[in-house]
Amino acid sequence: MKISTILPVVAALASITKAATPPINISGNAFWDTETGERFYIRGVDYQPGGSSDLEDPIADEEVCSRDIEYFKELGLNTIRVYSVDNSADHSKCMSLLSDAGIYLLLDVNTPDAAISRINPGCSYNADYLQHIFAVVDEFSQYNNTLGFFAGNEVVNDVDSLYTAPYIKAVVRDLKKYIKARDYRSIPVGYSAADVAEVRVELAHYLNCGNDTDARVDMLGVNDYSWCGQSSFVVSGYQQKVQMYAGYSAPIFLSEFGCNKVPGSRPFTEISSIYSLQMSSVFSGGLVYEYSQEEADYGLVNITSSNNVTILQDFTNLKGEYEKTPNPSGDGGYSSYDPPSQCPTSWNFSITVPDTPKKALTYFDNGAGEGWGFDDTTESSCDDDDDTYYVSTSNVPSSSSTTSSSSSSSSTASSSSSAASSSSSSSSKGDAAIISAFGYSNFALLFLISLF
Repeated sequence: MKISTILPVVAALASITKAATPPINISGNAFWDTETGERFYIRGVDYQPGGSSDLEDPIADEEVCSRDIEYFKELGLNTIRVYSVDNSADHSKCMSLLSDAGIYLLLDVNTPDAAISRINPGCSYNADYLQHIFAVVDEFSQYNNTLGFFAGNEVVNDVDSLYTAPYIKAVVRDLKKYIKARDYRSIPVGYSAADVAEVRVELAHYLNCGNDTDARVDMLGVNDYSWCGQSSFVVSGYQQKVQMYAGYSAPIFLSEFGCNKVPGSRPFTEISSIYSLQMSSVFSGGLVYEYSQEEADYGLVNITSSNNVTILQDFTNLKGEYEKTPNPSGDGGYSSYDPPSQCPTSWNFSITVPDTPKKALTYFDNGAGEGWGFDDTTESSCDDDDDTYYVSTSNVPSSSSTTSSSSSSSSTASSSSSAASSSSSSSSKGDAAIISAFGYSNFALLFLISLF
């Protein structure tokens, strides 16, 4: 073969290699590109067109994701966060397109009806729920540009809901153990926390404490809207938060930011601080809330039809700030080692992490099986478990207030089983669906008929 023929092939292969997204690893309190060895800072947006009220999976639809990736590239993004996906769908085309654009995915494993409930966390933490989130892991562990999984988003959103924290640690542990058991590559598992002043530091340290390394978060996202308009590093409270989280042994980043309590468009002046040595010793970038204009009025673009996207002034402002703000040079002052946090000793409930439901143990050896998508409703599936775990409390309310409107994937209590669910090797979803469809009295009648 002539050299003139070989060279274009070599060049094409080199281009493909360069365009790929190598896995991102964690060392110390920072993310690192495994190919270049450079520190990785998240420059991203939160991405869930339609929000939770009109739930769609944007990375299961090639037409949708290919449309929006062009705008991600224009902003210079390297990461998107998606709050809910259909775990029964194929995501290979969109994940490939994202990879070609150099974009990673941070993924919440929950859906609105398959999540830890603040009202009844002990019931919602069950085998059916774990089957759902493990199926999400099965689907996305195959992609190198899966940056990490969130075990929950703002489950704790006030003082009264702090008692749900042990269930968050349980989900973190189960996800990490499942990834290991299925021999997947090491993918970070973390939590996205509400910025609740009374409990934010204690919760962060609890999620990072204890001798069980699997029950400690690999990363922590903070949903923070404290920098509004033409603020500053000091006035916004960012300086205080850098000091507050100093010494945290896992990477921290802003999983949501972009206060909209301003006249007109958001200037995004916080970008110059987020990606500076003022913050890089503790924080590793962040994600702007949010890509598409929804009811909460945080959008960068307005999607009026499947092929019509209008850029808003927020988009232009953000693009300008990103373009003029490089990442900090070198390692950004990261810490190569900090010890795990100390566990709290003054909480008025047990901080013991619940055991994995017995019916879910089979998944670690045999896999979770196929996912059931957005129709999967697991929050009341504790009726099918004989080992439901409840945290012992001395003064815990029976319910908690709802989460802020900025969160797209917060859970709500569910009172019914999904009629679309099917049976699996370690659950009774099929039975629950039959009972739900026929009603208890009719089901009993069918049972009696079957005896004759």
